[in-house]
Amino acid sequence: MVETKEFKAESKRLLEMMINSIYSQREVFLRELISNASDAIDKIYYRALSDEAITFHKEDYYIKIKADKQNRTLTITDTGIGMTKEELENNLGTIAKSGSLAFKNANELKDGHDIIGQFGVGFYAAFMVADVVTVTSKSLDSDTAYKWQSKGADGYTIEETAKEQVGTEIVLSLKENSEDDQYDEFLEDYRLKQIIKKYSDFIRYPIKMDVTTSAPKEGTEDEFDEFVEEQTINSIVPIWRKNKSELTDEDYQRFYEDKRYGFDKPLSHLHVSVDGSIRYNAILYIPEKTPFDYYSKEYEKGLELYSNGVLIMEKCADLLPDYFSFVKGLVDSEDLSLNISREMLQHDRQLKKIEKNITKKIKSQLKALLKDEREQYEAFFESFGRQLKYGVYSDFGANKEMLQDLLLFYSSTEKKLVSLDEYLSRMPEEQKYIYYATGDSIDRISKLPQTEAVAEKGYEILYFTDDIDEFSIKMLRVFNDKEFKSVSASDLGIDEDNKDTADAEEENKPLLDFMKEALSGKVKDVKISTRLKSHPVCLSTSGELTIEMEKVLNLMPDSQGVQAEKVLEINKNHTVFQSLKTALEADKEKLSLYTNLLYNQALLIEGLPIEDPVDFTNNICKIMD
Repeated sequence: MVETKEFKAESKRLLEMMINSIYSQREVFLRELISNASDAIDKIYYRALSDEAITFHKEDYYIKIKADKQNRTLTITDTGIGMTKEELENNLGTIAKSGSLAFKNANELKDGHDIIGQFGVGFYAAFMVADVVTVTSKSLDSDTAYKWQSKGADGYTIEETAKEQVGTEIVLSLKENSEDDQYDEFLEDYRLKQIIKKYSDFIRYPIKMDVTTSAPKEGTEDEFDEFVEEQTINSIVPIWRKNKSELTDEDYQRFYEDKRYGFDKPLSHLHVSVDGSIRYNAILYIPEKTPFDYYSKEYEKGLELYSNGVLIMEKCADLLPDYFSFVKGLVDSEDLSLNISREMLQHDRQLKKIEKNITKKIKSQLKALLKDEREQYEAFFESFGRQLKYGVYSDFGANKEMLQDLLLFYSSTEKKLVSLDEYLSRMPEEQKYIYYATGDSIDRISKLPQTEAVAEKGYEILYFTDDIDEFSIKMLRVFNDKEFKSVSASDLGIDEDNKDTADAEEENKPLLDFMKEALSGKVKDVKISTRLKSHPVCLSTSGELTIEMEKVLNLMPDSQGVQAEKVLEINKNHTVFQSLKTALEADKEKLSLYTNLLYNQALLIEGLPIEDPVDFTNNICKIMD
């Protein structure tokens, strides 16, 4: 009778915890067993480097997956180094004892090979799907094979058995199906292939399966013969480990499609290979179009994260800053410290280094697009410019220097999108500020009365049509020592006949005071305008909060009626001004009527709602009487 041995120390409790809670998805059991099988083959490779008696022919080594639906078993076989009785006892009998880790520490890694398994616990993921796990192994160092078997936390047995070839065979006797769990899915060819392609597609040795397929019967059109053929399921060599010179744009495009990163064609790609304090490879894509849920809470950013070709996380958010969350792709690193389930990182120091480097690479790629492929960059900016602007605004402007060179805005003089650098290159020497105007559309902004004075001087105006634009610029504040200035700001910094304006305000003080009183609570002040040329009236602001910002903030929940400090400006050279002066002398009631009409007119120009539309229309009718 074979003696049942108990797991050592607290391993029994750890096994129970691992089966029930450590792994977030049951399917990863196959990833773990395949990774262990790959490690076992690697060990023969390393032995061959120092032992002349061993010849390593890579084509002789593989991993085989076999499903037996009748007996409800799944078998994983490898042609690796195998295990002795002592190794079975040590590596499988003591949870968290890693044979791979010990081997890795004892051998110098060469020729781009690395041991994947960092923890012995990965093997025990098998108990998430199996009632009984049977391991039959013959070591390269032993003529005797051994069978290790366990039904879980109760313990295990080890006994001699027969096995001709060196290597390991793991047989999983699957759990019975239940109302909630269908374990038979792991006996289906399509499901096994799906899991292998997802997690282990780039294992460096062939992963083979006997797959049932069909072909038309000879001489018929609608009759088929079924047959079983052995297929290699994995791709083996990942594209990111190939030399860039071997790859074409079509290869990168095909990979983008194969990975289902998007239905669009990527505008640009980056192939990064870093071999320094931390080693990693990456392929990154800049998409052309926004995913349908990109600007929603449902969108999940992140790159695929691989450790030595094995998928660890489908979306690792820590690899990308939020402002570059549109980037698709993957990172494969040899230097990650994985936790017990190989699903999360124990320390984020390595990720921070990779993220920092990747961020710089993405910035450089976008700048190159802006410089050399302007049409493509503008297509990108149409889709993701809003995210860059939000990146400038968020985190109290911490990332503004990283992003300011990438911003584009519509230009009043160029009639197209321009960068801030391009704006500065055209600034006249006497121009003090970078001027901008805000509004719902380019057409509406171009008609704003507030733009007249700046435009008359021949100064370029940037048009802000996104609700985030002005918030971002307020955070940016200056660009290359030039301050941003709204055309609606109280001081435009344009040399005007201020004495003439001051004299006009002094002369018309009773009129301005009356109008201010009539609009009490609605405007902070009423004054003679220096910016208006042909229009009778406009609104400007005297504080940091502008009218456009007020509109955006008041669309938010719990806005509590945020108000900009509005100033009603009157054009003293317009015929309306003379009407106001006449009304002051002859008919104060009419002056009050005019004042409210002009104020509401100014509101409409700004795209703000009129407080009382009925009163407004009645006032118009009074004038028409």
